[in-house]
This record gives sequence, C-alpha cells and structure tokens, in this order.
Amino acid sequence: MTEQTTEDDAHRRPPGVDDATVAAVGKLSEALETAERARGHLYSFHQLTGSADLQLGDAVEKLAEAGHTELADRLRADLVGRNVLYGRWTFQVVEEYDDGYHARFRAAEKTVRDELLRGRRHVFEAEMKADRRTHGAEGHEARP
Repeated sequence: MTEQTTEDDAHRRPPGVDDATVAAVGKLSEALETAERARGHLYSFHQLTGSADLQLGDAVEKLAEAGHTELADRLRADLVGRNVLYGRWTFQVVEEYDDGYHARFRAAEKTVRDELLRGRRHVFEAEMKADRRTHGAEGHEARP
C-alpha cells in the first residue's frame, strides 16, 4: 500500500506517513477491536449471570412450594444473590473493566491515532479496501 491510495478523505493517509506506521496503528486498532469484543462478552456474562440468579430464585421458590423448604432455605442463603467474585456482583466487574482497562485502552489508541494519523480511523483498512476492490464493478464502490 502506498500513500494517498484511498478515495475517502476521512480515511486517507496523512502526507508523510509511511507504510510501517499505518500498519502499526492498524494493528493497535485491531487490538482495541478485540478488547471491544471481550467487553461485549463481559456484558453477556453480566446479563447471563443475572438471568441465572433470577432463575435460581424461581427454582428455590418452587422447591419451597413443593415442600422442600430446608433445601430451598439452604440454596437461598448460600447461592441466591451471591457475589461472583469476592465482594462483587457482575455489574461491579463490568464497571471496573469499563473504567479501568477499557477506558485506558481506548484513550491510548486514540492518542496514537491523533499523534500519528491526525486522528483518522481505519486508514489501514481503507487502503486495503482500495487495493482489493474491483474498481468500477457493482458492489465494489469506493464510498456509499
């Protein structure tokens, strides 16, 4: 890929930026995208765990209604509403991830883009698109 190969100014490589820099920033952005996926899984973990706890509560009530009150009481005392990590419910895990690691990662990636690519996003991918698409063919348009 070479300088100024995209048709989209918002994703065009700034003058004087070399291939190695574009590739390095692209790799950093890819790493952030992976962290974003991990964050999504963390939110899935949060919602699934919350749903499991509510279902557990329903099951405990059904056990009690079926006459198994001692067993229901043990489950209610030990498991319903239990922390998933020491001192934490899943919302606290999500908040700590969001406010700590995730926030720092996003800020670092933005700082690198700002300093090296004038804040432009997806320069590497835009150049890959320009290189791989069939110019003039339907479904291969440069821009919407």
